[in-house]
Amino acid sequence: MARRERLVVDVVELKGSRFQIGLEQGRRLTSTIIADGNGLNRPRRRDFPYHRAANLLEKFSSHLFNELKGLAKGLDRPLEEVLASYSGYDVLFHEMGCTAFANDAYYVRNYDFSPELYDSRLVWIRPKNKEGYASVGFSQHLVGRLDGMNEKGLVIGLHFVNDGHRQEGFLATIIVRMLLDQCATTEEAVAFIAQVPHGYCYNYSMLDANGNRAVVEASPEQQVIQRSAPLRCTNHFEAEELKRKNRTNIQGSVARKQYLQSLSEESLDPLALFQRFNNEASPLFFHRYREYFGTLHTVVYSPKDLTVIIGVGQNSTPRIFSFKEWLRGGLPLPKTIAGTISYEDSI
Repeated sequence: MARRERLVVDVVELKGSRFQIGLEQGRRLTSTIIADGNGLNRPRRRDFPYHRAANLLEKFSSHLFNELKGLAKGLDRPLEEVLASYSGYDVLFHEMGCTAFANDAYYVRNYDFSPELYDSRLVWIRPKNKEGYASVGFSQHLVGRLDGMNEKGLVIGLHFVNDGHRQEGFLATIIVRMLLDQCATTEEAVAFIAQVPHGYCYNYSMLDANGNRAVVEASPEQQVIQRSAPLRCTNHFEAEELKRKNRTNIQGSVARKQYLQSLSEESLDPLALFQRFNNEASPLFFHRYREYFGTLHTVVYSPKDLTVIIGVGQNSTPRIFSFKEWLRGGLPLPKTIAGTISYEDSI
């Protein structure tokens, strides 16, 4: 009998000042399993570079720093401890896989990881007092984002490449959050990525409301911009100067990118592309959850009209939401979105 599990993603709405948003998340977090999953109950790291992390957050994202201060207040924990767990600065993280495709009108993506380390949260956030752009996206480490779209129509997703060239810097999840908070266009995002310190090797795929696409191949030492029409992005570097930083085995990542090329030769609407990504038999859908490489969600972002198509797990019935209507206050959201995953040794 196939081993299948139900996967439930919480739909979270956050509004207010950034401090209030952090405060609310801290209060919610004290009674949830996310606290254990993200490290607050582990022994405190004594060598965490608190002052560097705080100074860099103040420099690159003072609004996010305010949110973390609110989070500390809501958790009733020292700010140093909260920064060590949630700032995404100088921390270790597991490998993951991600596949994205974008033309000039929409961006589709699968996120592959482990359900045990997945936040399982789709966050809709609307800061007040001009403290950053409103956005919708899947969270990781609570305040970070795996992918998302902001009110200006900028879409960003991350793609792990390698952890073998690590330096002190921010996790990609926090960098994606900074980009969504502060950048309105692909060009603004590209410029920002060149300034912020990176902790690992990641690709960042992006699309804006004007149809501008880019992949930034980012190592701690160097970032290279790649542009293609349509955009195709997986988990390896292609720039000659960065190829040596790839993992030894990138055959799977290369094969997924080749499959994306075949998709680009068809005229597929967003729902058809969603199905190509989300079908459990798709070359882009994986069941290796024990290896941190199982598909957890499929999402299509349409920046021109600010719609989002979401599926959790495999063979999902697509859920379609208007971010624009939510911003206007006219869109009630469900409390959860659920789906099913099945493990590789059971299918």
